[in-house]
Amino acid sequence: MSLLLFTGLVGIGAFSAGMLGALTGLGGGMVIVPMLTILFHVDLRYAIGASLVSVIATSSGAAAAYVKEGYTNVRVGMLLEVATTLGALGGAYLAGRIGTGAIAVIFAIVLLYSAYRSTKPLAEHVMAQDDDPLSRRLRLASTYPTRKGLQPYGVKAVPAGFSLMLVAGVLSGLLGIGSGALKVLAMDQLMHLPFKVSTTTSNFMIGVTAAASAGIYLSRGYIDPGLALPVMLGVLAGALVGARILAGANTMVLRRIFAAVIIALALEMAYKGIRGGL
Repeated sequence: MSLLLFTGLVGIGAFSAGMLGALTGLGGGMVIVPMLTILFHVDLRYAIGASLVSVIATSSGAAAAYVKEGYTNVRVGMLLEVATTLGALGGAYLAGRIGTGAIAVIFAIVLLYSAYRSTKPLAEHVMAQDDDPLSRRLRLASTYPTRKGLQPYGVKAVPAGFSLMLVAGVLSGLLGIGSGALKVLAMDQLMHLPFKVSTTTSNFMIGVTAAASAGIYLSRGYIDPGLALPVMLGVLAGALVGARILAGANTMVLRRIFAAVIIALALEMAYKGIRGGL
């Protein structure tokens, strides 16, 4: 395969990953890493490095649009970023001390769990008067736009959500996924934010989380500019398109697409990791 063809195919794959990432709050890394390792036979650590760069681009591209449209809860995002950044530094440190096969299996487990939880039906919002006491103190409750106007919602289980964000940060640094899956699940399931608020707030956060661990990967030489550039540009373009689609998208359809894609990737990653093919 020529270098030009390789770059073009990687860019097309990254565009698709970026669009899916923007629609589900994953940041594209959930698809980028398996795509590069399985389809293009890129070394897992270099794939993670490229993914982290793309995650930063995704956050920059989609987050601004979401904030402008009124979906993102900036206060929640700023609070939870403290936990995810600390976790990301720890995860990046561990990545240099764990074999690629073990990382691939961990990745597959995270993917399968995320797919399972994403299909569970959830209440779409919590009214502001049912807010968590800590949430009221920090003024985390907000509104988001719907077809019927602005819908108020509260925030539940702030300490539990903060704790799970530490885990999400570790997975971000270890797997290069921006930890969007766990962030969305934590905000969606534990903190009871509306699903679209969870995905957009996740996109707002993932850039900071990824940047914390990307510095460590860069210092170890695992970020190749020739690979990271087409991945970053493709993901950024896909994220911008995904941001435009999200406002009118059906939440359950997004969940099912998310689940179908990552189940297939998880099975392949687990197989490769166990066989030692990464």
